[in-house]
Amino acid sequence: MENKENMLPESMQKYLNYLRYERKLSRNTLTSYEDNLCLFTKFLKGKNPLQVEKEDILNFLKEENQKESSTKAHYFTVLQNFYLFCIDTGLTTTNPCETIHLPKIPQKLPNYLTYEEVEKLLDMPLRTDYDYRTKAMLEVLYATGIRVSELLSLRFTNVDLQNNLIRVEGKGSKERIVPFNETSKKYLELYINEYRPKLIKPGKYFEELFLNNRGTPLTRQGMFKLLKNLCHQVGIEKNVSPHVLRHSFATHLLNNGADLRVIQEFLGHSNISTTQIYTHVSNEHLKAEYIESHPRSKKE
Repeated sequence: MENKENMLPESMQKYLNYLRYERKLSRNTLTSYEDNLCLFTKFLKGKNPLQVEKEDILNFLKEENQKESSTKAHYFTVLQNFYLFCIDTGLTTTNPCETIHLPKIPQKLPNYLTYEEVEKLLDMPLRTDYDYRTKAMLEVLYATGIRVSELLSLRFTNVDLQNNLIRVEGKGSKERIVPFNETSKKYLELYINEYRPKLIKPGKYFEELFLNNRGTPLTRQGMFKLLKNLCHQVGIEKNVSPHVLRHSFATHLLNNGADLRVIQEFLGHSNISTTQIYTHVSNEHLKAEYIESHPRSKKE
């Protein structure tokens, strides 16, 4: 990260330092911001970002026209926030993004698994030490709704097996306590006591709970890959990421009567509006159940 950051203009380096040390954004968010700023810097071909005009921003977004609308919107948000920071810190007096209005992006409902699909996934065959590790991870993901980054950064000190609680460090270094169920506890204990010791390689020790076949902490890429392979193995044809289990957790809680504020706390959303997307998913679920079940719903 540092190598790429050093290639950026000083104003952007100051902005990233502000995000890192004052806003305390997560590593993944910082990397995303840095990548977007690098892309914009490359587009400017040596032009000072503090001297760009509205047309430069529009041309940059136009050049990225092949990208999804949500990606372009993220580029714009990064630049907008960068220029607001520069104004606040006296680096510039103008914001070239100020009069630009992007088309509103249609809200995309989160993808989730049905109860049956979750059962199929969690009933995975257990043949190897790594299978028990994966089983423990999936049980925790579905039981708690935590992010994959939060799961992979879990350490022994974050897990209270006696009280079925985990301490999670979420976005912006905000901590929250999330409960987990007895099934998760069973496989966590089994993994920690019997199978994790077998995954440790000589001369290597890590506090992170979940290790890969090299005895080092499992990465996001590794988690995505093993989940994709597992879905293929158990016959789930959907494109399933770890975040889909987070969506499934929230959707299933809401469908079974959980309060939206409680789900917000579990997920670590700072704003209830972020959690409200699951009410739309729940309504779609109810509509589908109605069409399937009501005797006159299929009549013209």
